[in-house]
Amino acid sequence: MGADDKIKNQAKDSKGKAKEAAGAATGNENLKAKGKDDQSRAKAKEAGRHTKEAAKDVKDTLKRR
Repeated sequence: MGADDKIKNQAKDSKGKAKEAAGAATGNENLKAKGKDDQSRAKAKEAGRHTKEAAKDVKDTLKRR
């Protein structure tokens, strides 16, 4: 959890966008779908990372009380 995960998720999202664009440009629906899938997976992982960070923040806040 942290900067490394964020960078990995952004890279996967960018790779997915490139695949989708290549698939659209060549008319390859399979490649286009794989690109969208990569983007969806990256966004899901990023959402999970945000949830973990939010839970950690809540935990830290409660510890201070």
